[in-house]
Amino acid sequence: MPSRFAPEPPTPHGSAARTAVLLCNLGTPDAPTPSAVRRYLAQFLSDDRVVEIPKLAWWPILHGIILRTRPAKSAAKYATVWHPQDGSPLAHWTARQALLLRGWLGEAGHNVLVRHAMRYGNPSIASELDALKAEGATRILILPLYPQYSGTTTASVFDAVYDWARTQRHVPELRFVNRYHDDAGYIDALAQRVEAHWRNAGRSAHLVMSFHGVPERTLYLGDPYHCESQKTGRLLAERLGLTPSQYTVTFQSRFGKAKWLEPYTEPTLIAMAQRGVQSVDVVCPGFTSDCLETLEEISQEAREAFLHAGGKAFAYIPCVNDSAPWITALSQIAQQHLAGWPVGRPAEAALRQTAERAKAMGAKS
Repeated sequence: MPSRFAPEPPTPHGSAARTAVLLCNLGTPDAPTPSAVRRYLAQFLSDDRVVEIPKLAWWPILHGIILRTRPAKSAAKYATVWHPQDGSPLAHWTARQALLLRGWLGEAGHNVLVRHAMRYGNPSIASELDALKAEGATRILILPLYPQYSGTTTASVFDAVYDWARTQRHVPELRFVNRYHDDAGYIDALAQRVEAHWRNAGRSAHLVMSFHGVPERTLYLGDPYHCESQKTGRLLAERLGLTPSQYTVTFQSRFGKAKWLEPYTEPTLIAMAQRGVQSVDVVCPGFTSDCLETLEEISQEAREAFLHAGGKAFAYIPCVNDSAPWITALSQIAQQHLAGWPVGRPAEAALRQTAERAKAMGAKS
């Protein structure tokens, strides 16, 4: 009878335990083409964490309408933000964050493996967990790049990890980071991003903090995302010295006809322009990497809507991306959750160092 567990080589005795960090982001199509976007959307919109509609009702809508009409429109939008060399901005910045995080942790004395994965698209969470196991990882910290917890995002990452673990005979120790919406380092990284923009380009009349939206019903079903987004906004405003009249928290990326968290970003910007607000700065604190939702939806579409409604100046402030304050904060968050796990030099190196010290001490005596 075949086993549902993936075959594995025998456990090597005496090998050093390795600790790893897996950064997880939402995902991106492999290319700005209708076929690639269709594959991505099919996976994304099939996740019942994302769409809580019974499959019997949702499947005909998804496969009969959405996946027939939306891919071409979305691909055209992706094409406007796709970089000739770096490709998807989300993929580029997420890979950079993983690379820099390993360096930051190394400088702090932590010899850990660091990889990145996407919940939807490539590289998949399962494939990166396989790679970490092949590299000898016996303890893995799952660190989603979502500062605010939501069942639609954070919990979905955890689902993918659990699904992978169900196929493993030898499951590594696993830890999960749920949230860091109020982490002082994260708030400071956001604030430094805004302050740098103000120094270089001047300060607008009002700051809009746009978070990704979720259906409003999730709030009443117990999802903490709305509250955590509001707290992030409040803490960022306090760090920047803003009064409540100087900033607004909004929610973007509404999908479908259901009511989502309000106020909606674009209608808010239009209303502000119509009542005489001449200039706005917009920052997206819930996104740690620039992506379609920030570069196209905000910097292009929302900008056009604000200016068309009578606004005079619109400035989009980039995400924290690979900024030093953010990588420092990410490193500190990782270290907090790695506490108690072996994260120093591999055993062989430690033994060599001990032997060298003993030899040196013997020579001195």
